[in-house]
Formats: sequence, structure tokens, C-alpha cells
Amino acid sequence: MLIVTTNDLPGWEIQRVCGEVFGLTVRSRNAFSQFGAGLKSMFGGELAGMTKNLAESRNEAMSRLIAEARNRGGNAIVAMRFDTTEIGDVWTEICAYGTAVQAVPITDAAKYTANQLGYGAAPPQQRTV
Repeated sequence: MLIVTTNDLPGWEIQRVCGEVFGLTVRSRNAFSQFGAGLKSMFGGELAGMTKNLAESRNEAMSRLIAEARNRGGNAIVAMRFDTTEIGDVWTEICAYGTAVQAVPITDAAKYTANQLGYGAAPPQQRTV
């Protein structure tokens, strides 16, 4: 699945807009993790546990976004964004959203990208000797 934050795909023709799609996850905060993060924030440094949790949450939201785009017949997502919302003091919502489209590569560079992604272009011609 080709996913971009831009509103268009240079070198590709968008043939059909499949609609808005999103992937959503809501995570509760671990009280012990929050306490440890609070202590560490006083002394500086990366909050590795929080970083790992955020990365996992974003990946989960992205997986759901991709699944919805495929279900609608899309092979690409344009204008992809993340949104995060705090729900009370204990939950965090992470939403990945964008527009699912059917796109076809029209330039050589786009055809190369499509080939690398495994769709949308014919495989390279093999020469016989």
C-alpha cells in the first residue's frame, strides 16, 4: 500500500477516490509506567517505555487504516495524517486517517515504485539469451 501525506501522487494517475478511511486505537495508561516516566522526566532523557508504546499504537492504527483502504478497493492512501486525543486522564486515542484511492503509475519512476511495492506495474522484462 502506497501511503503519502501529500494530496496527490506525482507520477501516478488517481482513477478513483474510494473514500475517507481511518484506523483507530484507544490505549489506557499504565499507572506504574506513568509514575516511572514522571520520575525520569525530572532528570531528563528518553522515556523508552512510552516511546515503545506510542510506536506500537501508531503501527496498530496504520494497520487498521490499510485494512479499511483495501476493503474499499484502494491501493493507495493520500493526505494521510495522525491525530491524538486524550480521553480523561487515563486513555489516549490515536487515529490515522486519509483518503483511499485507486492509482495507476504513469511515469517510469512511479512504475519503478509500484514494482518495488509489488503492484500496479508489470514485472521487469527478462532477457533470454
